Amino acid sequence: MDLLEALRGQAEQAEVYTIEGEATVVSFEANTMKAAKVDETRGIALRALVNGRLGFTAASGAVAEEDLVANLLASARYGEEVKLAFPGPAAGPEVATYDPSLAEVPLARLVEIGQEIVATLRATDPNAHVNVDLEREISTTSLRNSAGAEVRARRSILSLGVSVERVRGDDVLIAYETLSDISLTEAYRQAVERLAEKVRLASRVTTLRSGRMPVLFAPSGALVLLLPLMLALNGQHVQRGTSPLATRRGEHVLADTLTLWDDPTLPGRPASGSHDGEGVPCARKPLIEGGICRGFLFDLRTAALAGAQSTGNGARGLFAPPTPAPSNLVLQPGETPLARMLAGIQRGLLVEEVLGLGQGNPLSGAFSNPVGLGYLIERGEIVGRVKDVSISGNIYQDLRQVAALSQESYWVRGQLKLPYILLGELNVVCRER
Repeated sequence: MDLLEALRGQAEQAEVYTIEGEATVVSFEANTMKAAKVDETRGIALRALVNGRLGFTAASGAVAEEDLVANLLASARYGEEVKLAFPGPAAGPEVATYDPSLAEVPLARLVEIGQEIVATLRATDPNAHVNVDLEREISTTSLRNSAGAEVRARRSILSLGVSVERVRGDDVLIAYETLSDISLTEAYRQAVERLAEKVRLASRVTTLRSGRMPVLFAPSGALVLLLPLMLALNGQHVQRGTSPLATRRGEHVLADTLTLWDDPTLPGRPASGSHDGEGVPCARKPLIEGGICRGFLFDLRTAALAGAQSTGNGARGLFAPPTPAPSNLVLQPGETPLARMLAGIQRGLLVEEVLGLGQGNPLSGAFSNPVGLGYLIERGEIVGRVKDVSISGNIYQDLRQVAALSQESYWVRGQLKLPYILLGELNVVCRER
């Protein structure tokens, strides 16, 4: 059955989205191989506007298409009223999202990589418990709609998550590193070496006293500063009026040194693409430019509700309708080498990781988080790991006072490329011993 034809006459607009994929997963737990498996995914999702109401349904595996259509029409009867138009055919940028060589990597090689990672980190600390999750995913998605758009995408994604746990009496160290790419390269070794360096720096435990002091955020630690901003720039919150930036487009909201881009056109990144999940062409766009709020991220629905245009940021899986989400967020690096940033700190805190991301009320810009992994900086040197430390502030105040951004920047969680961020002064609370 041609589902678009089946819906013609029953819906003003219709969309058919399909996905086929295979995921190979290798995992190690506490230095020992836990699992190696291959999972296949196949599914179909439908959306339609019926009498101005938006319906959605999805199913995986074998499915009776007549039932799928019936479920969609039933969903639309109670769906949200929204005036959106599915896009017609439009060319997008040519972006590399698939590396056929990754599909050819045998399972045995993925197991070897896991073993290599465990051995490398155990050599750094023989008492460490190393956990590895390595996943290779190959997928093909296609989208067709009643406006004539037809988009097909093939993707290869290699995802790596590595953590080290070490217990010495009542001292517990947890450190981690992540990687996401479309190819198997030496990048995984570089990520493991960064994690090994974190463990080496954590071998000595020292103390820190509460107060306001310089705080240097590593790219992974800087997520605590970026999360409230990501929420505020999301069209879901903008159209609801709950974003503190909703009415501040064109205004200075952060430091002049801060420029943030959403760039789905970067080659070789898992979140890149020629079109988003709704068939809208992708493009690089400024969100914050020189501290000025330039724009927001919309999918078709939130754009329609906000009286705006989709920015090509409709992200989707199989079992949920599209929602606005960033592709690749890139915070423009600065001009200061990391070594010089460290050298200029007499006494301060380096934040590698925080705990409890998203807790509290991050949409307001406020954050108050325990530091999961942090180090004391004295006279320009990292002198040891600190424990029982928390940081707090509000990004709409603190990110107006950025002291420096590093030349160096790294990908965090596959979709954010961030430099080191130095705040000249931040509230730091330490538990007295």
